[in-house]
Amino acid sequence: QVQLVESGGGLVQTGGSLRLSCHASGDTFSNYVMGWFRRAPGKERQFVASIRTSGNTDYADSVKGRFTISRDHAKSTVYLQMNSLKPEDTAVYYCAAARGLVVLGSSDYKYWGQGTQVTVSS
Repeated sequence: QVQLVESGGGLVQTGGSLRLSCHASGDTFSNYVMGWFRRAPGKERQFVASIRTSGNTDYADSVKGRFTISRDHAKSTVYLQMNSLKPEDTAVYYCAAARGLVVLGSSDYKYWGQGTQVTVSS
């Protein structure tokens, strides 16, 4: 199985940028679809973005055009570049991994990181 460790969260002003990183270990990185999710206080967990081994990506409508997911196979790391941040982006962000080439739903993600806090001040 794979272990995931996120980093890069913090406090940023509205309109600012942050880059989250998630390092994977314990299994072959290319065996997994990698995703980012977030949970805001009092809200359900929300899908943010995903990237397949092929490089194909998917985004939630709320982050399209502002966030970019990428992966570096040599470093077994997935990134989430977040630009034009808004207060409503404030949440704990989680990295997740789903074994296989395609993910049908969030329940396919079996491995999760510990989360990293992102706070956007207005």
